[in-house]
Amino acid sequence: MKLFKNVDPVTTVIPFICILLCCGVFLIAPESSTAVLASIRSFIDNEFGLYYLIMGLGVFFISIYIAFSRYGDIRLGGRDEKPKYSGFTWGAMMFTSGLAADILFYSLCEWLLYAGEPRIAELGSVQDWASTMPLFHWGPIPWSFYATLAACFGFMLHVRGCKKQKYSEACRAILGKHTDGVPGKLIDVLAVFALLAGTATTFSLATPLMSRAICEIFGIADSKWLTIGILTFTCLVYTVSVMRGMKGVRWLAESCMYIFFALLIYVLLLGGETVYILETGFTAIGNLVQNFIGLSTYTDALRESSFPQNWTIFYWAYWMVWCVASPFFMGSISRGRTVRQVVIGAYAFGLSSTFISFIILGNYSLGLEMHGVMDVMGLYAANGDLYETIIAILHTLPMPEIVMVVLVLSMVAFYATSFDSITLVAANYSYREMKEDGDSSPGMKLFWSILLIMLPVALIFSENSMSNLQTVSIIAAFPIAVVIALIILSFLRDGKRYLREGSHTSS
Repeated sequence: MKLFKNVDPVTTVIPFICILLCCGVFLIAPESSTAVLASIRSFIDNEFGLYYLIMGLGVFFISIYIAFSRYGDIRLGGRDEKPKYSGFTWGAMMFTSGLAADILFYSLCEWLLYAGEPRIAELGSVQDWASTMPLFHWGPIPWSFYATLAACFGFMLHVRGCKKQKYSEACRAILGKHTDGVPGKLIDVLAVFALLAGTATTFSLATPLMSRAICEIFGIADSKWLTIGILTFTCLVYTVSVMRGMKGVRWLAESCMYIFFALLIYVLLLGGETVYILETGFTAIGNLVQNFIGLSTYTDALRESSFPQNWTIFYWAYWMVWCVASPFFMGSISRGRTVRQVVIGAYAFGLSSTFISFIILGNYSLGLEMHGVMDVMGLYAANGDLYETIIAILHTLPMPEIVMVVLVLSMVAFYATSFDSITLVAANYSYREMKEDGDSSPGMKLFWSILLIMLPVALIFSENSMSNLQTVSIIAAFPIAVVIALIILSFLRDGKRYLREGSHTSS
């Protein structure tokens, strides 16, 4: 009863009711909900796209600033405190908490989505630019959101020792007493909605690929019920893990990395495209470095292709809604490290692993297209089905059934590691106060484990679900971008005050 009294109804009951209502709407009126969401997305893309682009580039520059300024010297914890986790374990948890199974889905097919875009033709060839754009949309700017906010939350938790593990608490240096009032409550509710939108997006986009792969392995028919069964099984895996606390999270993260890199090494060495993969990846990184500012500021003001509206803005919104939980978790596991180490570590582990995934998996299928081994673009144009196209690509590898088994295991591991960390954060988020080393109750963890899976299941039944989910993310990110700016400004103000106190420890 005492623990129940400490539960914050604003961040538990209200989101639960709203998710039930959203599920009902998507199930009862899928076509109407799709039309409404499409009109909202069109308005935001065309009228406020610049807002998202400025936010993305701005946070990237801030991440570099805090890493290499005096802020980078701040140690998250005591003066002589050592990191709790080894470099590999910490890096594995940083990477897997930031990216779910959608990295595998998009790594295998994203170049294909860009290949027919007029913007790619404007820039040059499919060979050079369809392989560059995935690195841009999953690269420095997305990881700058994680790196910067991980440092902010780590400072809040380990330096200031805040008992309220909430988004609003990270804004206290700016909001002051209003943190405990209506503005703070509003921030916390928005944060929970963004969290649910982000989790629904990644679950519903990548799970059908797991379903198709299982059908290929066992020779069974695909159906929505199989997809729901996979979602349920994944929920069970991360629920069991999260009940074990950080020990379970750590074990899953390390296991995920081993399975993930086993898949990448197999494709790289046995797919027959090794040299092409490496050379195309090298060129893509060079293109990104040379054109980074231009890509980040391209608005297509005349709407000749609407490429930034359809892609870049969606991705920046997608990363912002994920910033509610993932950086919070990253900051919580970074005790004993400096702000500089957190930022550089996020880039080193997260960015490098992401690039390796897209370079190997994406360039393998691009190589099939360019070398005439398989008409990947023609197949996708004919069937319009990304999942079927990916399965066909996997069949070109030696022993494709084994590849699909490893792919499914890797995707389950990614989902489980991402969502057990999110569940831990969301459970702690639900209390009025939570000690830094405290743990939420099993009942609260179970509540969030189930809540996170409800909206994706409902969206499986909705028509045009990919478009719907992208739109949900864009809408949720609109107010969250303001909150992210408040959090960063609060950290800069409070961190400056802390540095004046002279109690920090340099790296």
